[in-house]
Amino acid sequence: MKYGFFDDANKEYVITSPKTPFPWINYLGNKDFFGLISNTAGGYTFYKDAKFRRLTRYRYNNVPVDMGGRYYYLKDEDCTWNPTFKPCQTELDSYECRHGLSYSRFLSSKNGLSSNLLCFIPLDYMGEVHLLKLKNESNQTKKVKLFSFAEWCLWNAEDDMTNFQRNLSTGEVEVEGSALYHKTEYKERRNHYAFFSVNTKINGFDTDRESFIGMHNGFDKPQAVENGKATDSIAHGWSPIASHYIEVELKAGEEKEFVFVLGYVENKDEEKWASKGIINKTKAKAMMAQFDTTQKVEAAFANLQNYWSNLLDKFQLDSQESELNRMVSIWNQYQCMVTFNMSRSASFFESGIGRGMGFRDSNQDIIGFVHQIPEQARERILDIAATQFEDGGCYHQYQPLTKMGNHALGGDFNDDPLWLILSVSSYIKETGDFAILDEMVPFDNDESKAQSLFTHLKVSFSHVINNLGPHQLPLIGRADWNDCLNLNCFSTNPNESFQTTGNKKGRTAESIMIAGLFVVYGKEFIKLCKQIGKREEAQEASLHVKAMEKSVKEHAWDGEWFLRAYDYYGKKVGSNENKEGKIFIESQGWCTMAEIGKEEGLMKKSLDSVKERLDTPYGIVLNNPAFTEYKIEYGEISTYPAGYKENAGIFCHNNPWVIIGETLLGRGDQAWDYFRKICPSYLEEISDLHKVEPYVYCQMVAGKDAFKPGEGKNSWLTGTASWNFYTISQYILGIQPDYDGLKIDPCIPSDWKEYSVRRQFRGAMYEIKVLNPSGINKGIKSIELDGKALNGNILPILTSGTHQVKVILG
Repeated sequence: MKYGFFDDANKEYVITSPKTPFPWINYLGNKDFFGLISNTAGGYTFYKDAKFRRLTRYRYNNVPVDMGGRYYYLKDEDCTWNPTFKPCQTELDSYECRHGLSYSRFLSSKNGLSSNLLCFIPLDYMGEVHLLKLKNESNQTKKVKLFSFAEWCLWNAEDDMTNFQRNLSTGEVEVEGSALYHKTEYKERRNHYAFFSVNTKINGFDTDRESFIGMHNGFDKPQAVENGKATDSIAHGWSPIASHYIEVELKAGEEKEFVFVLGYVENKDEEKWASKGIINKTKAKAMMAQFDTTQKVEAAFANLQNYWSNLLDKFQLDSQESELNRMVSIWNQYQCMVTFNMSRSASFFESGIGRGMGFRDSNQDIIGFVHQIPEQARERILDIAATQFEDGGCYHQYQPLTKMGNHALGGDFNDDPLWLILSVSSYIKETGDFAILDEMVPFDNDESKAQSLFTHLKVSFSHVINNLGPHQLPLIGRADWNDCLNLNCFSTNPNESFQTTGNKKGRTAESIMIAGLFVVYGKEFIKLCKQIGKREEAQEASLHVKAMEKSVKEHAWDGEWFLRAYDYYGKKVGSNENKEGKIFIESQGWCTMAEIGKEEGLMKKSLDSVKERLDTPYGIVLNNPAFTEYKIEYGEISTYPAGYKENAGIFCHNNPWVIIGETLLGRGDQAWDYFRKICPSYLEEISDLHKVEPYVYCQMVAGKDAFKPGEGKNSWLTGTASWNFYTISQYILGIQPDYDGLKIDPCIPSDWKEYSVRRQFRGAMYEIKVLNPSGINKGIKSIELDGKALNGNILPILTSGTHQVKVILG
């Protein structure tokens, strides 16, 4: 069942029923100021950090779900309704939510009154702008009472939900004109406040939640709205809110427009006050003036749309698959931007308080984003590297506000350092900016310990070879990519974190996934060393990579597939000898991406085993058979019910690793089959089963052992976004940025006859047409560049202009 449709021309997904199987959300903002907004306007707004600079309050476990957001109430005689359906849930005569690129528009109507609500964050603006248009579609005059609503969070979102003995006494507000200001804690240690304004005279307001909603009411029936009048309340402690009350008269056919701004202001310490106890509102008033007319709002909205058009124009696909075109050309790239901004910190499944920016996550996010805004990728790489330790290890997470490592979580996730080689090499291939390697970057954010970024890469490589176990395979530490495979944890206490608890600190638990990862990015490190003339480093690294390949072949091959690990006791994990968890996807993916044992047939056997044992109609499961008992020596992975998350769920993030392996074998039909199964636009028809948004990837789909196979969870913030864009663009479509140019190496389904890619690279635009007259998967017969035959398959670096490329497979 579908709940909407793709509007490709406008780059929107149009939701036609407010009762989606799960809240279908969107993101507002691009750089420092953000908002999450659902198809019924639920969500919240924050500046930079969803934990420490939360503007509005949101309760994830509310019943019904997705209650709390930016709301507008319309009281039309005895009928009260919301332009966004919630929270009143009054049945509407019409409803559409159009989620676009960094904006959402709600079109609705009831009893001859129509509403058009546009929500977005303008470029380089610290505020969320709402343009609300109300039109009387009837033939009689309407007198409508309009109420706005936002509930302030007391800045620190975690403290806001727990420290009630303080927070129920600290709320402070100011009201001036049509602007309602939130200034809790401003007089002491904060230099920031928030405001909610409207560009018209108001008839009343409320800033105290109890006065507006009533002690025994909910968002769906606020007392002030029921009474048809604001109370002009001033919050003194308790829970501060912001609600405007506006009496609107609309003649037949008349339309009126209102601009609301939910803004954030920082003042220098010496500029905090206008007078004693009165905040300095100069910046806030300037922000309001920027959007005090509809024309100014619509101009900013046009700028936002142009911004996204220019970004997306850097990679456009035209193929026989319309579902694929919209994902590659629009939605997958959009999701890559969002995951770059958010890492895994703030979605409907991540509350924004428990995680910062992940070291591993952020490095991977760059590979799907770097072609869009390379300068931001560069900045992020340097931020990430600065949280590394001198031995090559690193903090597993860091806070975006301070850019400091998360001491509470710490490090010792032994795959982390290698991902830095991925992001840096991807960035340099895209930009040609080798100078980044000479940037001086601190260790542990200590400037006195700064070394070149290349040194950071060198210690990242060395961290693996300095931490090898009994089989000369990498020690896993707390965990590798799979945070739930905790081979040194041994937890019996439900209040412990599996990831941070290490009750048995041994040097025996080894990861074959890290071994494959090391070979892949060890080869990248070698290639990079050769590019910059560091021959000795390249030669030394080559010895270690070859030694690792040898160790994998000798100690990590199980006969039909690669082992997953060795546990604390030195026993095999992911072996046919095991009762449960005989085979895992991660080591099959990375060892085949590394092409370990390709000549001996190990690579083919491994991928054949994936097909036989892990494939399902909804994607490749993480392991098989699923765990049915808690294995204390394995940790969290065995705590999930069979078929969910890391216990034999379809972890979409790692499906691309197997897909890449298939393309390296030249099996384009199988690669495409796997890719299509998890691509959200192909799942639109089963939205009632899949549940999550059909326009973005989710982290996990319930596997074949689950109660409801095919059900999705954890959408938006997942490495699936970057890895799938990387996989489809570089390994299936075969457009690969490289140090010396743009490499062309497709591996496609045999029934694809042709496709075209428009790709910007190093200042030039390449319009690439690939023809497949013989119906093959892989292999290039000829390439022409601007009408001339090209030797090899690397397009030379051209710094300007548009160039025609014709590729014939054969």
